[in-house]
Amino acid sequence: MPACGFQSPDVVRQSSNVRVDLADRVLRYEITETFINRGNRVGEADFMFPLPKGAAFQDLKLSINGEMVAGETMNADRARQIYEEIVRRQRDPALLEWMGYGLLRARIFPIAPGEEKKVVVRFQTVAPREGDALRVDYFRGMRTNQRELNQEAEGRTSFVLTYPNDPMYGTAYSPTHSIFEQRYGTESSVDSYGDRSFASINRRSVRRVEVRDARGEVTLLIPIRRSTSAAISLLATAPGNDDGFALITLSPPAVRPRAVPRDLTFVIDVSGSMSGQKIEQARAAGKQILRSLSPMDRFRLIDFSSDVRTFRNDFATATRENLAAAERYLDQLDAEGSTNISGALDEALSATVQSGRLPIVLFLTDGQPTVGERDASVIASSVAKQRGSRRLFTFGVGADLNVALIEQLALEGRGTASFVRPEESVERAVGIVASRLTSPLVTDVRVRADGVRLLKMHPSGPVDIFAGEDLVLLARYDGSGSAVVRFDGQTTSGPVSWSTRVNFPERSRENPFVARLWATQRVGYLSAEKRKHGGSQEIDNEIRDLGERFGIPTEFSSYLVVEPGMNRQRMIGQGGVQLQGVVTTSAAAAPAARFEAAKSAAQQRSATNMAAADSAVGMADFDAVGRRGNMTRAGNVTFVLRDSIWTDVRYKNSGTVLRVKPFSEAYFKLIELVPDLRDSFSVGERAIVAGRNMAIELTPSGVERLTDRDITLIRDRW
Repeated sequence: MPACGFQSPDVVRQSSNVRVDLADRVLRYEITETFINRGNRVGEADFMFPLPKGAAFQDLKLSINGEMVAGETMNADRARQIYEEIVRRQRDPALLEWMGYGLLRARIFPIAPGEEKKVVVRFQTVAPREGDALRVDYFRGMRTNQRELNQEAEGRTSFVLTYPNDPMYGTAYSPTHSIFEQRYGTESSVDSYGDRSFASINRRSVRRVEVRDARGEVTLLIPIRRSTSAAISLLATAPGNDDGFALITLSPPAVRPRAVPRDLTFVIDVSGSMSGQKIEQARAAGKQILRSLSPMDRFRLIDFSSDVRTFRNDFATATRENLAAAERYLDQLDAEGSTNISGALDEALSATVQSGRLPIVLFLTDGQPTVGERDASVIASSVAKQRGSRRLFTFGVGADLNVALIEQLALEGRGTASFVRPEESVERAVGIVASRLTSPLVTDVRVRADGVRLLKMHPSGPVDIFAGEDLVLLARYDGSGSAVVRFDGQTTSGPVSWSTRVNFPERSRENPFVARLWATQRVGYLSAEKRKHGGSQEIDNEIRDLGERFGIPTEFSSYLVVEPGMNRQRMIGQGGVQLQGVVTTSAAAAPAARFEAAKSAAQQRSATNMAAADSAVGMADFDAVGRRGNMTRAGNVTFVLRDSIWTDVRYKNSGTVLRVKPFSEAYFKLIELVPDLRDSFSVGERAIVAGRNMAIELTPSGVERLTDRDITLIRDRW
């Protein structure tokens, strides 16, 4: 991918070193990526790595002149001014972007021939329980140039996990890799930042697990001893002059729940984009779901593309004959046609819910609605009205997704949303969730505290706990001292209540990560509320404040790293300042800066300055999730390179096409009329983007101004 006009085929990832430490049920990740330029000209490193769901970003450090330099969070408008200046001067050594639903993308520039560059990222997340074990995951970042894909075997990837050497933990094992475990005594080491707080965590007896060849997705499971009584734990931090932050974990007792008959519906997308490996894995996932059924369960299979089809007209009992017939049905599924999400959900929610049975819907798609109702908010609202007592769990596969819709459906359905990236296994992701849904332990769980007041809890409202799960709650609290935390819920045998007495500190500097974890969950909740009900100044202000206060990349805040000693204020508007060592992350600032910089570059074009203007435009291309050969992604659109034109894969080479000249008045008017085109236009100056009943082509021979007829066409057909 180009930066400032330089191609980067010779920049490859030399090593990935992952360190994970488990303490107090929290996983602390530190990832060091090292890149080397094996070519003979200046190049760029371009990579992405995913964060576990709910992970709280802590910081990023970039190697500048041999020193690891950290940054700070600031208002996106201020960061945008600095960023624009960097783009104009072609002095951008690094850029970090928050790509949504747990994806970070980093670009490091310049990397001189033979030079190594390092970037280190730290974040924390709560370790999820899976059955009788805690689960630790790491998925190595995706590569964005073909040479690195070909040379991946040369890169070293290590993964080291430390966890307490305590009788409550068993010996860690991995279902994905061969591991080496060594038992240690008391460990007291300082991390690569010289961070003494991290060292204090390690000053205890630990076990060390190493994955020596950690390619692909790494999963480790740490067995934990279960008790016959419920366990409630508290981690808290309190600034003293404001409400405190609490992480409360409920581990239900290790009792066998009474079996509940289930009505399970599996809805599978078989549109054309699911062809190949995805449809094969989806079939395997369906078979895995079928094998999880007990004789008292019933099931439905619904497959959809342009039309919606079903295995049977109603629920089928999970007999041996019906399960075998269902597997044959899955084997015959072909991927073709469009994506009728609304029709599939209507069918899934049409069956009558019977008293005494637990209704569960698993919904899998790899695309966006293109047939039937296409407005995501209308679809989600319809599901909310029809859902009743059903639990809805969603799975988004690949990159071309309406992420907001997938999340909103799960939120409305009191389930979870899972995202399967292109290099992950669909079968495994669906199987993990399906295995958790075999036995509901307790439903409609609510928490309260006697002695303090819990505020802004996440998750909010009643929740369900299935066998093999814990409930992890993040909240603010008002008050301090001794208090009783109580969980109340419903089981098949009647109501249940678990409680314990804990101490909420008035002032404590311990566990500062709890505040970031809470803030991350709060931002996610507020963003979901915006998608559901529309934005408001109050919600925007709270998201902005959370981002700047807790250092979380959001649509209103950016993370900026500059060279030591550099005066940030002097970077804005002073022509002689040398700009180096900048890392910025933002979901909104980068696109806005990108197009303002592109506009300035277009206005400055001349015979003597054409190359510089082109480079400034090239630097603006920051929203693609990644390029692989002739494929790229921008926003929610996937493009393929055809005849030197980035072409939307949805484009059918027919119908009305509006041709527009890049960076003309018409170009910016289109962005004003259809803001989502900001992302699509970032792929380059030759592109075709498909709409509902028309397409837009960027071409040097396109129109420079839109007529009233053009504007009407956009409003009616886009």
